[in-house]
Amino acid sequence: MADLFAGDMPAQPKTDEPSADAPLADRLRPRDLSEVVGQEHITGPEGAIGRMVAAGRLSSMILWGPPGTGKTSTARLLADSVGMRFVAISAVFSGVADLKKAFAEAEVATKAGQRTLLFVDEIHRFNRAQQDGFLPFVEKGTVTLVGATTENPSFELNAALLSRAQVLILRRLDADALGRLLDKAEALEGPLPITPAAREALIQSADGDGRFLLNQAETLYAAKIKEPLDPAGLGAFLQRRVAVYDKDREGHYNLISALHKSLRGSDPQAALYYMARMLTAGEEPLYVLRRLVRFASEDVGLADPEALVQCLAAKEAYDFLGSPEGELAIVQACLYLATAPKSNAAYAAQKAAWKSARETGSLMPPQNILNAPTKLMKDIGYGKDYAYDHDADEGFSGADYWPEDMAPQTFYKPVERGFERQVIERMAYWDKLSAKRRGE
Repeated sequence: MADLFAGDMPAQPKTDEPSADAPLADRLRPRDLSEVVGQEHITGPEGAIGRMVAAGRLSSMILWGPPGTGKTSTARLLADSVGMRFVAISAVFSGVADLKKAFAEAEVATKAGQRTLLFVDEIHRFNRAQQDGFLPFVEKGTVTLVGATTENPSFELNAALLSRAQVLILRRLDADALGRLLDKAEALEGPLPITPAAREALIQSADGDGRFLLNQAETLYAAKIKEPLDPAGLGAFLQRRVAVYDKDREGHYNLISALHKSLRGSDPQAALYYMARMLTAGEEPLYVLRRLVRFASEDVGLADPEALVQCLAAKEAYDFLGSPEGELAIVQACLYLATAPKSNAAYAAQKAAWKSARETGSLMPPQNILNAPTKLMKDIGYGKDYAYDHDADEGFSGADYWPEDMAPQTFYKPVERGFERQVIERMAYWDKLSAKRRGE
């Protein structure tokens, strides 16, 4: 079914009008690129698609955007705008045989002087070998490929295919664009049986998905509601929309990145929001806990040594209580991290030390700090003149522990925040004692 938005495969050309009993989204599908709402940044005169249409020639492209933002309609209207033959396949339902047939028919059409726009919905679902199969036909100009995907092309599509196609990003529909869709629906079907406040709630519930919004509107029309519903009545009537979140896809990484950076930025409110987004959408609580534990070491570190303890305690509490009770412990750890003093000194020290270890290879530690379990080892100097720090004044010998062929390094540089202020004082004191004992 062709509709106003992406997701369903278009089955009818532009000249076919939908029947009176067709779904509302199908009856409201745009008839021209100018009618595609919310994507003016690419369909307008200054946009990539607008410029292609004005020139009368299309290049292959990947339309990347959330569900219900107009990918399918845009592709269909592109073909109409430049007089190309439009062929649509779905990577969900099509296989190699379908692709071979589409390419063969396109070659015949090319000989007859007819260019072909091949629209591939959910193109990321084709495997790497199948994606490679497009390359010779795109290069020869047999087809102009327009792929649609909800997933990040950088992760899901071959580099060779991406190098031959322009990636165009369709935006999540904002409240204004969704409002215009409802205006179109009401112009066709009459006023919706909802109050102005409920209309705003309906738009918000769509989460940027135009198709979902129109499907909800159609449900309201079909119910023949006599009195307008307020927001509470609307919520009781319509099923609650579940947030879009694929735990192994880009949405997963976007939210965990937002959570991590909100914590680093000491914004407990935003951090709690992004964590709630993940957990209410079905993310594994233990995954969130693992990221919090990592954050405690990477971004808080010794500025507040208790941060790691809090996160591990939250993990234990969740293991003990499970969901939903144990999720409060995760919230506590999240808030602790967001409000804790921050230092990445330990993280930076690790990277610097690991780099130095790789570069210096197998340098021998100084003999005086090596154990000498055998007589031979003692005879050749292992452990000789070792200064036992507990016997030294103030429990500090100030000995040189670095390999003879390596100058002392400074990997760990604590910051003037939280507990690390005390660490700085200790290190400065030890440096002062070392200098004194060296006679400096």
